[in-house]
Amino acid sequence: MQRRDFLALSGLGLGGLVLPTWLGKAIAAEELTTTLDVGMKKTLADVAINTATGDGASYCDVRIGRYLRQFVITREDKVQNVVNTESTGVGVRVIAGGSWGFAATNTLTADGVAQAARQAVAIAKANARIQHEPVQLAPTPGVGEVSWRTPIRRNAMEVPIKDKVDLLLGVNAAAMGAGASFVNSMLFLVNEQKYFASTDGSYIDQDVHRIWAPMTVTAIDKDSGKFRTRDGLSSPMGMGFEYLDGAASGKVVSPNGVVNYGSSYDMREDAIAAAKHAREKLKAPSVKPGRYDLVLDPSHTWLTIHESIGHPLELDRVLGYEANYAGTSFATLDKREQRFQYGSDKVNVFADKTQPGSLGAVGYDDEGVKCKRWNLIEAGKLVDYQTIRDQAHILGKNESDGCCYADSWSSVQFQRMANVSLAAGKDTLSVADMVKDVENGIYIIGDGSFSIDQQRYNAQFGGQLFYEIKNGEITGMIEDVAYQIRTPEFWNACVAICDESDYRLGGSFFDGKGQPGQVSAVSHGSATARFNGINVINTARSLG
Repeated sequence: MQRRDFLALSGLGLGGLVLPTWLGKAIAAEELTTTLDVGMKKTLADVAINTATGDGASYCDVRIGRYLRQFVITREDKVQNVVNTESTGVGVRVIAGGSWGFAATNTLTADGVAQAARQAVAIAKANARIQHEPVQLAPTPGVGEVSWRTPIRRNAMEVPIKDKVDLLLGVNAAAMGAGASFVNSMLFLVNEQKYFASTDGSYIDQDVHRIWAPMTVTAIDKDSGKFRTRDGLSSPMGMGFEYLDGAASGKVVSPNGVVNYGSSYDMREDAIAAAKHAREKLKAPSVKPGRYDLVLDPSHTWLTIHESIGHPLELDRVLGYEANYAGTSFATLDKREQRFQYGSDKVNVFADKTQPGSLGAVGYDDEGVKCKRWNLIEAGKLVDYQTIRDQAHILGKNESDGCCYADSWSSVQFQRMANVSLAAGKDTLSVADMVKDVENGIYIIGDGSFSIDQQRYNAQFGGQLFYEIKNGEITGMIEDVAYQIRTPEFWNACVAICDESDYRLGGSFFDGKGQPGQVSAVSHGSATARFNGINVINTARSLG
């Protein structure tokens, strides 16, 4: 589990005594399947818009949100926690006097919403007194009344708690039976019911679903006290409970027999493999530091993409408007003008808020902009950033990229990372064929700990499983591996990418940004990729 995820969820295993404020209030499980009436939402939205424009707003948008979350947390043969939460309210954002204003309320009445709208206008007018330049919004056509829904086959919120607990405890038992000393397994579900309306003439109703089933399996050598862990190799997905049906869809088996999962996940199968891998790690030799050619599985590469491409190509970071959680960016505007060589000619990176199954997939963003796909890096050259409506003019663009998001009705929407992915290779190439050409390398599966500087330039990444490659063959597992990169040097060292048949999504369920902090969910796809001559260090520590 990444640090950002741990911080977001650290209170959930404590008997429900501490809940992050963004989770809302605890509710009964049966309340997770209810919805707000669309007619009521439109009425409240119109009240907010009419009140705001009547008070002098030149623009107004309204977000009526119902955010539902469920967390089931287990360890070995025990259920540690079951949490069901709900948060419902209205956020009103306006422009008045050329400045932004925002206010929110959980009072779902005409008077309550009107009061929030008046407060938002008052805040905007106060801000206008110190605003140097008026807000410039890229035009966005109104779309009338439309709706969008994550194309799920089975609503995870409707699955009985008993079935979820039985699944997780069965997974734990399978891991223990395969040699695990400890195992934690969890199920995280999110349903965002979001209604957006604006003075542009849009009334957009969206129903967004996400699912994540992480686990950590630990094996202990009782004689030495040494222990090793292996996390699950699943990805969080924008899907329903059908993701856990264990079907073969999207499964990829690596040359050394490790199963990697795509659009379907067999959690029990992975738990058994994780226990065996954790025990194998206890006996694996430590890596010898040096330069290696790295073969990186998509279950690993997603995090490298996220940190060294996704964050540094957020335009607000590039401009220095945002520095929380992840710093600013080395990829300054002059580099776009110069078509900076971000990577080799094999590297094509795109952003896509419409990608099926991805965490960030929606029909429209939280500014009412229809979502799309666009290129960030073409044949290794930097060509674009991720922008929202009030940033587009800075790049000379006449439209937003549709990547604005708020994690709650009570949070103001701002620029968030889209699904940012490395395009698969154009030539037919399997992982087995890629490995055959490696003389001295390491094959890395799964994400691990990482660190990166405040410009997204110097970084270090670990993983879950490491296999030595010698003269085109995988010789066995090794341990204590981390590799160091300078972002452009690393991506320019990319010499091969497998074809579309190997393309899979990874992602972050709780990616942090902003102050006050917000979380969003984002996926990153890739096929297995090879990077030559990367510096590898040994992370082992001597105790005593």
